[in-house]
Amino acid sequence: MSVAAPSRAAIAPVAGQPRARVSPELALGLIAAGALAVTYLWWNDTFAVHGLGDWLTNAGRLTGLWAGYAVVVLLALMARVPALDRGVGADRLARWHAMGGRYTVGLSVAHTLLIIWGYAVTAHTNVLHQTASLITGYPDVLMATVGLGLLVAVGVSSARAARRRLRYETWHFIHLYTYLAIALVFSHQFATGADFISNAPARWLWSALYLAVAALLLWYRLLTPLYNAIKFPMRVAGITRENADSVSVYVTGPSIGRLRAESGQFFRWRFLNRELWWAANPYSLSAAPRPDLLRITVKMTGAHSRALLDLAPGTRVLAEGPYGGLTQARRRRRKVLLIAGGVGITPLRALFESLPGRPGDITLLYRARTPEDLLLRAEIEAIAQRRGGRVHYLMGPSRPDGQGHLSVGQLSQLVPDLTSQDVYLCGPEAMMAATRAALIEAGVPRRHIHHESFSF
Repeated sequence: MSVAAPSRAAIAPVAGQPRARVSPELALGLIAAGALAVTYLWWNDTFAVHGLGDWLTNAGRLTGLWAGYAVVVLLALMARVPALDRGVGADRLARWHAMGGRYTVGLSVAHTLLIIWGYAVTAHTNVLHQTASLITGYPDVLMATVGLGLLVAVGVSSARAARRRLRYETWHFIHLYTYLAIALVFSHQFATGADFISNAPARWLWSALYLAVAALLLWYRLLTPLYNAIKFPMRVAGITRENADSVSVYVTGPSIGRLRAESGQFFRWRFLNRELWWAANPYSLSAAPRPDLLRITVKMTGAHSRALLDLAPGTRVLAEGPYGGLTQARRRRRKVLLIAGGVGITPLRALFESLPGRPGDITLLYRARTPEDLLLRAEIEAIAQRRGGRVHYLMGPSRPDGQGHLSVGQLSQLVPDLTSQDVYLCGPEAMMAATRAALIEAGVPRRHIHHESFSF
């Protein structure tokens, strides 16, 4: 079903305002400082190490502390803290989270195996007997073992090969078991952890660390969205079929402007009808936000996105956000190059409309398989004509290895002053990786390449 949508000409940008941001360098510095503090906790409680069993057990203690700290970092990265999200960027946070998840699972498994081995060597028994002894004879170890199993399962589901076979909703549901795993493991740390049993200040600080992150999750992932749903009510204003497999959804509300969304950002959208109420999916704004209207444009690749076609005007909407750091705030140069691939055009179309600039300052390169796959083409050309922007369309089939998209020669030919521009990049992962490599080879400094992925 298609219903009338607000006039596209009426979608005018809202002026952005400076907002608090945590830089990637500061975030990494805080994470490193915490890791050093955790290492010191182990060092301070380790007076002497003698024999193989002692070495193995202490290695198990240290990896266990690192794993417990890594879990806290993982949750903090995904707590959707606005200053962190704007400064570091949702895409980079997701990459850090994925990498940290692998470390967390690895450290947790290493901790378990080292402790079992170390205790077995000290007790002069085999590892199977020692495993049974730990599970049945030590407080909360059985719960911790179940928690470890859940962490491993979540890690397996996040492997690239597994993700390609999972719907976003399924993958997200599996990830919720991380919270249960952490709850099962937490009490084990105090019940059997040598660094906490007789160290009350360490227990208090460790508890405060977990409680602080839990408070961030509760505030930004539950209470803030609920508050926004009440304070800034939204409803579907209309939908438009863009092409054979893409649809635009217009969302209206009297106080949308107070959310201070920016071009390049995304929300997690929950449409409250029978088919879609249970899932909150991330979709980027495809037009510059205005005080009473937001728009997303979605490629219909799954059951959730296809169901958007059946949205009725007036359907209530819960929107978590805005999120993402692919905004005007990253810009450092007068000239800007926007490079989009496929549905990655959506946040860049909004930026093409709203980035300040004189005629010739903003260039858009848009990569698609066929001319029929070009989304929002009429709007893009109208913006280019109105603003004096330049647009280049690049057609051709995509390749899994990301090659064949944009070479150094093509970039230099299409954009002769490439090295003096900021570059915003959004599209499929393989395309972005190949294009980013070509940009760097062409001489564009890494700090002037800004990118965000829409894959999970």
